[in-house]
Amino acid sequence: MKVHERLYEAAKDVWAGYLVHPFITELGAGTLPAAKFRYYMIQDYLYLFDYLKLFALGIVKAGSDEALMRSFAGSIFAILDEELAIHRGYMADIGVTREEAEGTPMALDNASYTAYMLAQGEMGGAPEIMAAILACAWSYGVIAKSVIGSFPDSVNHPVFGRWVRGYGSDEYKKGNERLFALTDRVCEGLPESRIQKLCEIFRNCSRYEAMFWDMAYEMKN
Repeated sequence: MKVHERLYEAAKDVWAGYLVHPFITELGAGTLPAAKFRYYMIQDYLYLFDYLKLFALGIVKAGSDEALMRSFAGSIFAILDEELAIHRGYMADIGVTREEAEGTPMALDNASYTAYMLAQGEMGGAPEIMAAILACAWSYGVIAKSVIGSFPDSVNHPVFGRWVRGYGSDEYKKGNERLFALTDRVCEGLPESRIQKLCEIFRNCSRYEAMFWDMAYEMKN
C-alpha cells in the first residue's frame, strides 16, 4: 500500500462524516442558507493564505532538491493565480468584496487548524508538510464527487454549482494525483515510526476539516 493510501486509511471514518454533514448535503440539495455559504467562502479564502505558506515552507525544507522545490513552487503559483482567483469569483457572485473578505477576522477553529498545519511543517520536513496538505486538497475532491453522485443537478445550481463543478472536475482530480505522487516520493524509504506519525498528522488535519464544516454551518467566530 502506498503512503498516501495509508494516510487515507487512517482517517476514512472521519471522511465518511463529511459526506453526510448538513453543510455538504444542503449545498448539494441547493437548500444551504446563503449566509452560511457566504461565511464559508470568506473563511475558506482566509484559510488559503496560510495554506500557501505551507507550500512555501516546503521549498525551505526541500534542501537542494530542485525538483521538489519546483513542485512546491508550482502549487504556490497555481493557488495564487488560479484558486484565489476562483474564490474571488465565487465571492463576487454572492456580493463579497475582496476588501470585506480580507478585513474579516479568521475564526478561531480556522486559525487553530492552520496553526497546527504550519507547526507540523516547521517541526518536520517535506513528508509532514504533504501529510498536512493532503487532508484538505484530497477531501474536497471526494466531497464534490459524492455531491454529484447524490445530487446530479447540483452542478447547475446558480451559486453552489461553480463550487461543485470546480472541485469535481477532472482537472482538480489530476492536481490531487500529482500531490499523491509527490507524497509517495518524499516518503519513500521512511521508517514505519515516521509513517505512523504522518498518519497521525493526516488524521488530525482531517478532524480539523470536520471542525471547519461545523464552524461554517454554525457560523462560529
